Amino acid sequence: MKILLLGKDGQVGWELQRALAPLGNVIACNRNEADLEQPETLRHLVRSIAPSIVVNAAAYTAVDRAELEPERATRINAESVSVLAEEVKKLDGWLVHYSTDYVFDGNKHGTYLETDATAPQSVYGKSKRAGELAIEAVGCKHLILRTSWVFATRGSNFAKTMLRLAKDREELKVVCDQIGAPTSAELIADVTALVLHRLAYDQPLAERTSGTYHLVADGETSWHGYAQFVIAEALRHGANLKSVPERILPITTAEYPLPAHRPTNSRLNTQKLRDTFGITLPSWQMHVQRMVAEIIQPGIL
Repeated sequence: MKILLLGKDGQVGWELQRALAPLGNVIACNRNEADLEQPETLRHLVRSIAPSIVVNAAAYTAVDRAELEPERATRINAESVSVLAEEVKKLDGWLVHYSTDYVFDGNKHGTYLETDATAPQSVYGKSKRAGELAIEAVGCKHLILRTSWVFATRGSNFAKTMLRLAKDREELKVVCDQIGAPTSAELIADVTALVLHRLAYDQPLAERTSGTYHLVADGETSWHGYAQFVIAEALRHGANLKSVPERILPITTAEYPLPAHRPTNSRLNTQKLRDTFGITLPSWQMHVQRMVAEIIQPGIL
């Protein structure tokens, strides 16, 4: 099995290099080797490698900056994705593409199903939804995996920001009215590899599974609850922090305005993924605990 991986240096891409390696020959590309800002250049890349699977972990993810760079966000998150889909279809291969909770407006009272109507409220969300629609329009075999609140030991993320701020501040204020599931890049990569392994050895399954799936950790929390959990775990591991969980104060989204709209409800229903591939998803706390332990003990922070 030959796999072309794009975005190898990102949080998810970095973990995918490890997770996909047992499946076959993985050709992993960074942004210099696969430039999604120049969509047409991707055709030669895919044709020269002729992979059976393309895993696209590259994306424009600067949510607030996207409000000022809509064309760039769309070029990377939609136009390039369309080119990849076209080339994958010619090869009769599979395209694995990652999307986001931002394709929804966040107003639903329950968890979002894959079949729920999308209504992105930000440039980033609109560009990611355009990428989904491009794949569906081309009609290649695909797995669109929507996820949320991604974190990893490598790179920048909310949890690492909280730990950094807690070293210098006795009090932190964190939004409490946005709900979702912190999801580790490690989990995303491992589930991706497991799904691809099953598709490779179960032809009847492969023939009926092309489509969109929600992939997030089990459970839910607010950004405020997430921050409290991270700080508590860091203190348990002996981190020298000025802030404690009780000094992390809840605030509303209105009290912390940002350029891009954030979904209030980012909860994604994962039953389709679980039932289709027989996967059990761990609680969000498990991988957060692992990340904090990895950061604190070696002194990464």
